[in-house]
Amino acid sequence: MNGTRIAAVGHYQPAKVLTNEDLAGMVDTSDEWIRSRVGIRTRHMAGPGEPVDELAAHAAAKALASAGLAPGDIDLVLVATSTAVDRSPNMAARVAARLGIPSPAAMDVNVVCAGFTHALATADHTVRAGAATRALVIGADKMTDVTDWTDRTTCVLVGDGAGAAVVEACPDGEEPGIGPVLWGSVPEMGHAVRIEGTPSRFAQEGQSVYRWATTQLPPIARKACERAGLAPEDLAGVVLHQANLRIIEPLALKIGAVNAVVARDVVDSGNTSAASIPLAFSKLVERGEISTGDPVLLFGFGGNLSYAGQVVRCP
Repeated sequence: MNGTRIAAVGHYQPAKVLTNEDLAGMVDTSDEWIRSRVGIRTRHMAGPGEPVDELAAHAAAKALASAGLAPGDIDLVLVATSTAVDRSPNMAARVAARLGIPSPAAMDVNVVCAGFTHALATADHTVRAGAATRALVIGADKMTDVTDWTDRTTCVLVGDGAGAAVVEACPDGEEPGIGPVLWGSVPEMGHAVRIEGTPSRFAQEGQSVYRWATTQLPPIARKACERAGLAPEDLAGVVLHQANLRIIEPLALKIGAVNAVVARDVVDSGNTSAASIPLAFSKLVERGEISTGDPVLLFGFGGNLSYAGQVVRCP
């Protein structure tokens, strides 16, 4: 097979917005403290009646509509998430049921903040192998469900949301629209980002993550560009995991993508874990900041100290 492409994208965020001023009334913090350390101004927060699969289904429905497809055109659903409450049915099966997708393969992918780029690579490989025709790839997380609202080092970071992409085979003669993935992990440092315990709570070793992301990841991201046959300066866009503006900006600079639009959705959305890359990517597409066919680096990193990145062509 010639390769695959992203046919369309979509995103969704809950209506409720939590500002830095709101957080200052809940915990010992301030707008200045939050902005100076992580660059976040606002984040969206889902209510008790808005589960992860609902967020995911909204984003997926928008991607399907944008692609001009019906639910029956999908035969693989992959949902990247680390905030599913139940073990079964999984998020992918629940999303398929909400959208009325008949008899798809339905799998969840839990690689935390790098989940979407792992799921996107899996969809690319599956369609290339002929095991699926068209895939719906979703990143969705409800981080506010696993947040300790008394811990100002973590509660100021998180938000809820979802983003989705439709992956399909390229037409004959068209160059692949999803480049080779570069992925891996540092398992011995997996404790640096955690969602564990009963009840589950998000915790991290912020300085360790910052040092790892800003020093170890730039050459890996550059290598992902090399695998796609591009130099970093050829990129039109860079969408990194939206963890912290103080990580995104130096990482983008060290990659060398001097001509690229760099997604900074973390300012308005906070850290939405597996949702952050498709959410930010979809917004860039929607606003016309990148154009059809533009090469864009998607690069996820975080939980497990995992990473995965690939260059894609803008739908």
